[in-house]
Amino acid sequence: MSPPALLAELLACERAVWDALVAGDAAADMATLDECFLGVYPDGFAGKADHGAQLAAGPTVARYEIAEARVLPLSPDVAVLAYLARYLRPGAEREEAMYVSSIWRREGGGWRNVFSQDTPATGTSVP
Repeated sequence: MSPPALLAELLACERAVWDALVAGDAAADMATLDECFLGVYPDGFAGKADHGAQLAAGPTVARYEIAEARVLPLSPDVAVLAYLARYLRPGAEREEAMYVSSIWRREGGGWRNVFSQDTPATGTSVP
């Protein structure tokens, strides 16, 4: 698969995760995640059940935008998708931004998210 086609395919998968957060749909969220999913977030680690549980009280995102997306193929069936996410939480007045890295693995006819790391976009340079 060409890098542009792979990028488009993985962006569609990633948007399914974000759309589930907007809809508050835990089942749709969990359907995108591999059983061994590991999330690394500013507040710690999360597994698949933790990721879905965040939606128990409803949507966690009111709207989102994905920018600066890029893909890094690691093998024919594994790739890293990285991008800048801008989003608004329900009831919030101020938009937030973070850089996201997600590892996706192709299984059968689809892709499953096996790893994701969110890094708040602070503008602070790395030492």
